[in-house]
Amino acid sequence: MAGHNPLLALAFIAAAEIPKYRIVTFGADDGSAVLADAASDSLIGVSAEIDSDVGEVCDVFVAGPVNVEYGGPVARGAKLTADAQGRAAMAAAGNHVIGIAMASGVIGDIGTVLIVPSVF
Repeated sequence: MAGHNPLLALAFIAAAEIPKYRIVTFGADDGSAVLADAASDSLIGVSAEIDSDVGEVCDVFVAGPVNVEYGGPVARGAKLTADAQGRAAMAAAGNHVIGIAMASGVIGDIGTVLIVPSVF
């Protein structure tokens, strides 16, 4: 598996519970984040290796190769988006993309995504 080497983490306030290694999006207020739950969300990064409860600081990795939980089969090199639980899933045309899978895996695996936010 490719290495986990985050380059930049930003601190957000968790507006809802955010598990570790999940894709996040902006919350309703400036400086807040929530778990991404759709491929149409504006994906900003991946939560760090600690679960965050409501109101706690949540470190979000926004650059570099980082660990992410897979929500289904993932092929190395695939563009990744968020599933309904904020896990990484292979993107389809029109989806918002968090980055590129650096390793293949299946649901529940902790893989690596090179963060490159875009729209597929």
